[in-house]
Amino acid sequence: MSEGRVRGRFVVQEHHASHLHWDLRLEMDGVLKSWAVPKEPPRERGVRRLAVEVEDHPLDYIDFEGVIPEGLYGAGRVYIWDRGTYTLESRKPDKLVFRLNGEKLRGRYALVRFKKNPKNWLFFKAREGD
Repeated sequence: MSEGRVRGRFVVQEHHASHLHWDLRLEMDGVLKSWAVPKEPPRERGVRRLAVEVEDHPLDYIDFEGVIPEGLYGAGRVYIWDRGTYTLESRKPDKLVFRLNGEKLRGRYALVRFKKNPKNWLFFKAREGD
């Protein structure tokens, strides 16, 4: 893959389910690759967040805002917290580096997989050139 060439859309949905969290979704491989982030996503360097990998979502879910009814998985209110485009700089099995161009999240970010629990990732704003 040539660096800086893969582009797509992203969305962060604020999800008022049984526990408030934010869903980070990156358009990739024909789906929305998705992570649940228990605390508000980082806007500045030095802030690190847990991001739990969840099932892929269909691309049309990128615009979803509304209420998931009681009794269904993820029941609760969903708002779009941020959206925009991203450029994938590198993709390895345990690390993604990408540049977000959203209204709230802007700049270079990384997702790094935890070794002990492969569904858990660390989500943070990365330094330029790392």
